[in-house]
Amino acid sequence: SFFVQAKTARSLVSHNVFFNGPRAGINANDGFGGGDEVSYNLVFSTCRESGDHGPFNSWDRQPFLTSVRDGTPSMTMAYRHIHHNFFIDNYSPQEDVDNDDGSAYYKTHHNFLVYGGRGMKNDYGGHDNHHYANVYAYIALGLSVNSQSDGHENMFYLNKVVMTGESVGSFACTPPGKTVVFGNAYFTPSGNVSECKMPLRQWQAQGEDVGSSVAPIPSDNTIIGWAKEMLGF
Repeated sequence: SFFVQAKTARSLVSHNVFFNGPRAGINANDGFGGGDEVSYNLVFSTCRESGDHGPFNSWDRQPFLTSVRDGTPSMTMAYRHIHHNFFIDNYSPQEDVDNDDGSAYYKTHHNFLVYGGRGMKNDYGGHDNHHYANVYAYIALGLSVNSQSDGHENMFYLNKVVMTGESVGSFACTPPGKTVVFGNAYFTPSGNVSECKMPLRQWQAQGEDVGSSVAPIPSDNTIIGWAKEMLGF
């Protein structure tokens, strides 16, 4: 990886160009402390010698006692923020942001994330991960996350999601730890999408995914326009 951190907190990884690497472009080895910021980076052509993750990868296999979160000793890390990045998962695509192995306390927002199997991933007990206000371009599905305990839900909201498939994804549709999903704009080849094993409109009739919409895939110029506006190009 171009940048790896382990037992490290409050790192700033910003305004870099990373490409042509054998593994993930940026790797967070653990959940020590938190309070890190990954911002305004261009990362592409990663995982050229592997078939896992993508531009960003994280793990979190054990708790650490630090005072980073609020100045008092705590096993809970401060949120890490991943924002205003341009990630292209073009070489061996899985996800632009791969929160693996119990990764927790991430806020991923205002990024342009291109290609990959899933827009948001969280597994093996991962929790408190929020994806919002991102533009996802040509991903297979929006998210694939595990369920969690109440109060530690994963969240996916206010995103523009351009998908090559027609399923929002796999997530906790019922309590406990029900995934919070709302206000997304989905775009698919047919202009239709399913969620929790039913058409979006039927799912919304039950009071779910409030404010989300679905439409056919827009032009590339439209998608690039969204990215330019968000990233300030």
